[in-house]
Amino acid sequence: MAVSILHRATGMALTFAGLGLLTWWLVAIAGDPSGFATFTKVATHPIGVIVLIGLTWSFFQHLLSGIRHLIMDTGSAFELQTNKTLAIATIVGSLLLTAALWAWLLFGTRA
Repeated sequence: MAVSILHRATGMALTFAGLGLLTWWLVAIAGDPSGFATFTKVATHPIGVIVLIGLTWSFFQHLLSGIRHLIMDTGSAFELQTNKTLAIATIVGSLLLTAALWAWLLFGTRA
């Protein structure tokens, strides 16, 4: 049940915060350099990075939960233990994928 609620919550976060941020980024790219500089300054601020990490987690959580729901739509994974295992896997998987992506982004080698 908690994963189903998280699926809805992450969908809302991606819809409002994610699309708002994406729209701001696209307008900043299309506009003058000072607008893009402002966006970059906000996005690289520690609070901006926390928001981006949160949106990344929301994306991965929503993706994995959607895959879980797709599996359930086929009539599989309704056994209680399998359902609980998949629910936990979506949470753990989203945290691991978010950590791996941000570790690569922040500490990966740059050419």
